[in-house]
Amino acid sequence: MHAQETTFSKLVHGETQFQVPLYQRTYSWQREELRQLWDDVLELVEEKQEGRSPTAHFLGSVVLAPERVAAGGMQRWLVVDGQQRLTTLMLAFTALRDRHRARGSDKKAARIHDLILVNGYQDGNDHYRLLPTQADREAFVACVEALPTAGGAGNVGGAYRFFLAALAEGEESGREDWVDAVEAVLRDYLSIVSITAAEGDNVYRIFESINNTGVGLSQSDLLRNYLFMCLPTRGEAVYRNLWLPMQELLGPANLELLVWLDLVVGGNNRAKQSEIYRDQKRRLEPLSTDEAALEAEITRLSLRAHRLMRILEPERETHPGLREVLVRLSRWGGQTHFPLALLLLDRVDEGGCGPQEAATALSYAESYMARRLLAGNSTTGNNRTFMELPKEVEKEEALAEAVRRALSAKTGTRVWPSDSAVREAVLTRPFYKTGRSNQRFEILRRFEESHGASEPVDYTKAQLTVEHVMPQQPAQQWFDLLAEEAAEGESPEELHGQLVHTLGNLTLSGDNARLSNHPFRRKQEILDSSALRMNQQIAAQDRWGRAEILARGEQLAHRALGLWPGPIEGAVHADAEWAGWGELRQALLAMPAGTWTTYGDLAALVGTHAVAVGQHVSTKSGLQGAYRVLMADGRISPGFRWPEGHEAAADPKSLLLAEGVPFDESGRARRSHRLTAADLAGLLGRDDFEEESPAPVQDGEGDTAAGRFETLLRDNQTPETVEGTLAALRFWEEQGGVLVYGEKSETSCFPTLRLGSGRTRTLWPIALYPVTGTVEVVFQYLKRRPPFDDESLRRELMARLNRVEGIDLAEAKLDLRPSFPLEVFAEHGHEIRGVLEWFVHTVALTEARRPVDAEPGASK
Repeated sequence: MHAQETTFSKLVHGETQFQVPLYQRTYSWQREELRQLWDDVLELVEEKQEGRSPTAHFLGSVVLAPERVAAGGMQRWLVVDGQQRLTTLMLAFTALRDRHRARGSDKKAARIHDLILVNGYQDGNDHYRLLPTQADREAFVACVEALPTAGGAGNVGGAYRFFLAALAEGEESGREDWVDAVEAVLRDYLSIVSITAAEGDNVYRIFESINNTGVGLSQSDLLRNYLFMCLPTRGEAVYRNLWLPMQELLGPANLELLVWLDLVVGGNNRAKQSEIYRDQKRRLEPLSTDEAALEAEITRLSLRAHRLMRILEPERETHPGLREVLVRLSRWGGQTHFPLALLLLDRVDEGGCGPQEAATALSYAESYMARRLLAGNSTTGNNRTFMELPKEVEKEEALAEAVRRALSAKTGTRVWPSDSAVREAVLTRPFYKTGRSNQRFEILRRFEESHGASEPVDYTKAQLTVEHVMPQQPAQQWFDLLAEEAAEGESPEELHGQLVHTLGNLTLSGDNARLSNHPFRRKQEILDSSALRMNQQIAAQDRWGRAEILARGEQLAHRALGLWPGPIEGAVHADAEWAGWGELRQALLAMPAGTWTTYGDLAALVGTHAVAVGQHVSTKSGLQGAYRVLMADGRISPGFRWPEGHEAAADPKSLLLAEGVPFDESGRARRSHRLTAADLAGLLGRDDFEEESPAPVQDGEGDTAAGRFETLLRDNQTPETVEGTLAALRFWEEQGGVLVYGEKSETSCFPTLRLGSGRTRTLWPIALYPVTGTVEVVFQYLKRRPPFDDESLRRELMARLNRVEGIDLAEAKLDLRPSFPLEVFAEHGHEIRGVLEWFVHTVALTEARRPVDAEPGASK
């Protein structure tokens, strides 16, 4: 075997083809892996545009085995290992080519197409420089050939759409030469080690050995080994007195976190947790022969370990004010605030600032994140912002004011929403679809606590959840109420969609099941008995419609501005584009080929009115994917016009038909291909989109949940549907499955398999909703769990379901949660049972092949 370091452009240079053999799995990279690669690319692009010479980023290795030389002298290679990297880069270049075309840079697009993507003088399969497995080939060729179906469902289409959206987003905020810098980085600054096998080597054996390696050393293990190699005389005492106590205090994961934070707080705001050892070793190498200096470094790290524990476990902090804000940030979740918090605790312990000033500084950080949540700003960029803060404020004496000033500076994604932005968002944005569930809970908890009740609620025991006052699935009485307030041309359903998820309609309650979808009079009785002030105020209203929800929204907005102070006045540019329009553009780019959405769905996603979305879509020049936005009934809007200067090859209907969207004789797109606001949020990978999953079951709770589900089923569905559904669920239990239930007011049912020796892993194919009468197929969940992380198995599940009369799942929704009527599930019990039996059998085969104690994703 021969190994050499090269770049991607050199690897694919010339008449050559890389063929993925049949024993390789299908392309499996998803948003998380793509985002990690893209973040690395962006760092190199930034270095290049700043005039620095980028250090090549090591992407990994590829193992190749020579195949026969094809006609015309083309060399063909089998990809033994590394197909994920090669496929990803090919798709990135495909998106880059298409971005050049969209900008009118046809020459640059042709250069990428001819030199990277295809062998211009070869025909058939030999035309493509990468030939994926058979299962991925059609989707890959569609992207390379720019067919209407390019960017469809599945991982290949998803990666292509990811890069298209990332390039469009970056170009908006980057310099004129930004796209060219991206091309240069992808071409010349991603380092790959090419390992070529000799002729006659058993390539399957090579593949098997590469993918069955043991557990490697962690980054902190490598650093520890390096440090104590440099401490030949003092090492034993230093390890016993400093390193071992620190390691036992933190544990492996938090020790690695500490070593990374040590770099960030020290000024390395580009430190990656995957490269801690490299960066720490580079920093410590000048001290490698000075044992006293290295011991001082370990002593400093040990002191920081105790400060980190005060961040991880805020009850360790002795100052009440500082402890209080650390507790709130801990409940908020995540590690975003860790670099700033560690810097502040350093300064407090070293006498550089008082604990109250540190508390004030952290409260500004809390306010920055809370206001962004309220305003609907993306969490993208938050980690970068807080990694940069220590370096920006470390030399300041007045730390609290320095933190506020730094966060107020609008640069890139760093935006601290103004009072007016927060007020507008509270009234209009679907807050319930924003942020993580614990963060939404914390916002409402702060509102309740701000009332200063003499007998505060014990949140650890109350088992409160976020509740809609006007329900998500309202009875007719609610629509009758809304009809009285609807504007001309506005339906009660549209008004409900605008109001239901806004902050003014949300509260906290421990009576989720009792509140359910009842009329307001019944809810009043329950809320009036609540210990929470906010619920007593709601119960005091005579009715609950648009006027009351907006009035409460105004009150909460006013309270929010007091709880979370804003940026320094004048720091936010008044003419900055509303963040929602950027999110809308990203949503359109994320839509798979063969799907459509509505003005109302986009409005619910970004937090505005459908009319405003319609105006924006019709007037914004060059808005890609605008032809996929239709009216609520699936018709093309009569007012749709292509922007001036952007001539289309066909009308919107023709384009959608070419992508695979069916239309009926009345010109309405099929609803099975429609993407809802929740679908769009899921495609964007938004943290705020949370698919419902089975709730943990405590002793005795399972029977209660099952009873709630059956009661809701009998109250809302026909007797035939009830009996057919229950019979199918009994069949699932006979196959060895269990029934687990959701914890929302509409108690959903998840037919679940418990897997693994400890039965700790679970897998479920569908979710049943008894009130709305739908069955969701949870492809979005399955794509992250073996064995259904294999795209071909998800396609097989979809195909088997689509053979059942009445089920029409669109292929374009293979990565989402498409649904079909519960009555079909009940009426076609024999066919449904066949699908469920196949699912159980497929999982059982995979489990039988899994090594004992193996975890999903343990090997690559």
